[in-house]
Amino acid sequence: MSELTTIKTDKTMRFLNLLKPKLLTVTILVFTVSVFVPVKESAAQNPAEIIERMEDMMLGDSQHAEMTMTIERPRYTRDISMRSWLLGRDYSLILVTAPARDEGTVFLMRENDIWNYDPRIDRTIRMPSSMMAQSWMGSDFTNDDLVRDTDLIEDFEHELLRTEEYNGYESYVIEMIPKPDTPIVWGKVLMWISTEDYIQLRIENYDQRNELANTMELDEIKEIGHRKIPTRFTVTPADKENERTILTYHKLEFDIDIDEGFFTRANMQRVR
Repeated sequence: MSELTTIKTDKTMRFLNLLKPKLLTVTILVFTVSVFVPVKESAAQNPAEIIERMEDMMLGDSQHAEMTMTIERPRYTRDISMRSWLLGRDYSLILVTAPARDEGTVFLMRENDIWNYDPRIDRTIRMPSSMMAQSWMGSDFTNDDLVRDTDLIEDFEHELLRTEEYNGYESYVIEMIPKPDTPIVWGKVLMWISTEDYIQLRIENYDQRNELANTMELDEIKEIGHRKIPTRFTVTPADKENERTILTYHKLEFDIDIDEGFFTRANMQRVR
């Protein structure tokens, strides 16, 4: 090997030796960045979108249902039978079909207005937002639970707290805090929604002192029209022993042929 070649080789080796620490530093830096850059949330991990998918699964575009509500108290049990119709998120109507003393009672939501028709006095009244937190016909459900005035997307701030197993389902646990200007009685709501089929499984409502007010458990899940739907809703107050209300669906149809003309004050007295 020539002297010139030896000199070039020595210079090259010295250069590479000087470069090695820098290459190692760059490699470590790249690795560190790749490990610690936060992973962007997928659409399915966005809590508002999870709730929206749950509502699409539970409600559909339109719906007709037949159901029975059982109110359990230490000294008595009372049943209320009803039918309901739903169109989108702005129109719903509930008709009470039994017992006889309540038959013909109707609740109507039409956009921002909610109405109640009482056949005993043949009178229709508009229900203000302040009544939404009150008991629905003496049950543990609120008026807002049955004739929803609250928008779960627009009226709350959402945070995905964690995922955990609940009743055999891997579930999202979402915290919902009412926005300041919304007439919502709860201080906080926790909701469990299955990660696979977006089935609503549990709701915990907390008062303004952050104490549990009641729990709603949703079970008896059945496949209806290619949807997995809970058909039994049980509300249990936290501060009352041996009291609860159970809402059981007997018939549920999705995407029925119905339009806005069905949801009118005039139809409240005609619907059967």
